[in-house]
Amino acid sequence: MKKLGAGLVVAAVLPGAWAQTNVPAGHVMSLADCIGEAIRHNLDVQYERYNPQIDLYAVYMAYSGYDPVLSISGTHTHNNAGGAITNGVDYLSDNNKFDSSIGGTLPLGTTYSLGGNINDYYNPGPDNNNGSVGVNVTQPLLKNFWINSDEKTILVSKNSLKRSEQQLRLQIINSITAVENAYDELIFARENLKVQQKSLEVAQTQLNQDQQRVQFGSLAPLDVQQDEAQVAQNRANLIAAQYTLEQDQNTLKSLITDDYAKWHDQDIDPADTLTAGRQLFDVQDSWSKGLTQRPDLLQAKLDVERQGIVLKFDKNQLFPELDLKGSYGFNGAGGSYNNTFGQYEAGNRPYYSYGAQVSIPLSNAGARDQLKADKLSMQQYLIRLKQLEQNVMVEIDDAVKQAESALESVDATKSARIYAEAALDAEEKKYAVGKSTTFTVLQLQNNLTSARSQEIRSLANYAEAIANLSQQEGGTIERHHLNLLIK
Repeated sequence: MKKLGAGLVVAAVLPGAWAQTNVPAGHVMSLADCIGEAIRHNLDVQYERYNPQIDLYAVYMAYSGYDPVLSISGTHTHNNAGGAITNGVDYLSDNNKFDSSIGGTLPLGTTYSLGGNINDYYNPGPDNNNGSVGVNVTQPLLKNFWINSDEKTILVSKNSLKRSEQQLRLQIINSITAVENAYDELIFARENLKVQQKSLEVAQTQLNQDQQRVQFGSLAPLDVQQDEAQVAQNRANLIAAQYTLEQDQNTLKSLITDDYAKWHDQDIDPADTLTAGRQLFDVQDSWSKGLTQRPDLLQAKLDVERQGIVLKFDKNQLFPELDLKGSYGFNGAGGSYNNTFGQYEAGNRPYYSYGAQVSIPLSNAGARDQLKADKLSMQQYLIRLKQLEQNVMVEIDDAVKQAESALESVDATKSARIYAEAALDAEEKKYAVGKSTTFTVLQLQNNLTSARSQEIRSLANYAEAIANLSQQEGGTIERHHLNLLIK
């Protein structure tokens, strides 16, 4: 895990990334430009970006369990014991006591304390001054040796940090995919608007020509009414297409900005076009990618890893406490501070102790039951992981089939559009010499409009299917050659 400093910053490095602050009208933007803006300004990404930083500080806080603690104290005690022991003269005593120590816990569970104290007595007899300096150490050999509560907290916190980083990666993948789909839908809406505009122009031309034929007496007025109905219908279709385009504009804008007001009156003009790039699909290869890089699957694996940490701690808690204890230091005493400190320095009044302490819970039922419960939880995590792996395989298989079907649909709709153009051209030639009807021509015009829209729709569906497959594989970031900088 890469150590983070001031925080976690996600940046996207894209070819030709657009990064202007003021948005002029009618921006021509590529898909890479939109993705770059989304990485920097998408609100969902911005929100999720804070979680790794929060979890990083949780790791730092977990390490604080090993921070040494410095304690310093001083007390003054005055005591008037009365005259019972001094032949009627009040017994007065004053005591100044100073203590200081520095202590803490080490990763192996070792607890230590290095300190000293000094007492200064003032009483009816001669002044007395004494104290000691030394170190006390306790080392667990069984319980809290292989893993203690501080180490458990640190490991779990690191696990949570990795998990939140994967959650951020998942959010970025989802946001990029949403931008891709919105961008493709915007292209479709723009091209479909052109198709509807062309359809209205053709219908209007047909109406104008038929009105002239009615004036010449070569066409019945009823046929003109069919033309007028067709023009009205095509105008309604054009209005609906225009509304869809405006909706898709808003959808894309909401994904790439955190200041919608700035973009409200601006139009995004896609620089890319819908194309059907040929791609070979390999389910086995896609499974391999998904099972190794899907963020949600990696999170499930981290959950299993975290539960393993908990189980390791639980097992260690079953052992009795067997602790080695030891102390070593020096005493000092005299009529003044100088004498006492001098004896500390001389080191001629040492003291030491060593030994062991065993504490054996008579039942330890709580620790055993906790271990049993956490083992069952581990089984749940493993089943969930297996289920998620299976779901990933199914989702990838569906995505591959969807992409293959969408690619076949591209070829089919292209052929349908070509046939519709040819059929309308032939019928218009027949209509020009009086061998066809207005109804038939209008019907073929509608067929051609539908075929053109379906061809564009199939191209958009294929592009979105590729984006979906990449999302299911967990490879969206790599597919767009994004460099996510964590620092």
